[in-house]
Amino acid sequence: MSEKQIFTLQQVASSIRKTIEKRYSQTYWVKSEMHKLNRFPRGHAFPELVQKEGDKIITQLSGTIWKQQLERINQRFISVVKEPINDGMSLLLLVKINFSETYGLSLQILDIDPSFSLGELHKQRDETLKKLSDLGILNQNQLCDFPLIPKRIAVISADSSKGLSDFMEVLETNEQGYKFFTHLFPAYLQGDAAVDSIIQTLHKIERVKHHFDIVVIVRGGGAEVSMTCYNHFELCKAIAEFPLPVLTGIGHSTNLTVAEMISFRNAITPTKLAEFLIQTYREFDQQIKDLQTQLFSISKNNLQIASNEFESIIRLFKSVANSFLEHANIQLENKTNRIRRATLQNVEKKQIHLNQIQVSFGYVAKNNLNKQESLLNEQLFQLKQQIERKTERTYKNIQYLENTVKMLDPMQVLKRGFSMTTHKGRTISETNFPKIGSTIETITAIGTIESLVEKSVLKNENQ
Repeated sequence: MSEKQIFTLQQVASSIRKTIEKRYSQTYWVKSEMHKLNRFPRGHAFPELVQKEGDKIITQLSGTIWKQQLERINQRFISVVKEPINDGMSLLLLVKINFSETYGLSLQILDIDPSFSLGELHKQRDETLKKLSDLGILNQNQLCDFPLIPKRIAVISADSSKGLSDFMEVLETNEQGYKFFTHLFPAYLQGDAAVDSIIQTLHKIERVKHHFDIVVIVRGGGAEVSMTCYNHFELCKAIAEFPLPVLTGIGHSTNLTVAEMISFRNAITPTKLAEFLIQTYREFDQQIKDLQTQLFSISKNNLQIASNEFESIIRLFKSVANSFLEHANIQLENKTNRIRRATLQNVEKKQIHLNQIQVSFGYVAKNNLNKQESLLNEQLFQLKQQIERKTERTYKNIQYLENTVKMLDPMQVLKRGFSMTTHKGRTISETNFPKIGSTIETITAIGTIESLVEKSVLKNENQ
């Protein structure tokens, strides 16, 4: 059995380095996302380069940019893109493949094409616009009803954003003193995190949408590449479908992002957006003043017309009233004369009829009085007889009762041989029963006897 061939780790790494140097001796243009730049204090950078499918990283390699190359690349990038290289950018890199026995495989970045980054931004924007158009929601938010005065404002921004402070300062210090109610919903405003952050914030506002009139998204200015999140399809879709008007003031960029294009209204800066909101108050205020002026003018004209018509009506009324009164006076006088004559005739007739009734009434009354007098005398005679019989019966009853009372008189009872015993002046009872040694009195028809009790027994005591 042959001996195993053993290599040192350095020998293996050295062999890999020589193979890679021989195989990948030239430079390559590589499309990659700068996941993290990882710039060190000495000026060098060791970025993490990734390729994604959706949100999943499918490839990851380390890179190297030496200080002098990084400064040159950054200056050129800023001159074209108007912003330095940052995390999350999609870049086209000129690289050389290196392998170090100590640090392993890495891509040495020699240059970056800044025009590619701008092209990627435009490509993403066009794709998002097409998707929104295919869904038929490209202008959906712009069809929302804008309030007459947008008083209640939901603000999406970072609490430390300069754009937010500018926006609030303009609203709060307007010369007319218009009052706005604002509530801040904090969110990230740039980078990959901004998309999910703003979408989640929109969901929060939608749950309390009845408390607000509009939504505004404000942030400070920035170059186009830092605003790629505002071309993201999901974010733009959320803005387009939001039930309240969404207004944006997200920077000084020359080219509008999709979010700005599909929002209800966009302003180049947060300050301009705040001025627009104040202007809606001014326009409403001016409309009120114009309407007041129109109302005053119309009212004045209507009053003048009504006054002229009223004067004409008064003159006509006076003329008609005078004619009517003259005619009415004549009719009234004629009717008065007719009534007077008719009244006199009627009074004469009634007087004759009254005299006839008076004569007839006297005769009838006299007959009735005679009849009533006879009837009354008869009833009086009957009443006297009834009173006499009643009096006799009552007298007999009284005599009977008197005899009965006499018979019940105690003295009469005593005369028949009975006696009555008392103790302490009262009849004897359970509560007044004499004890041994007590004095009792026995009353008879002929006198009173006092006795001393030697024996005293209640019936209940024997039972």
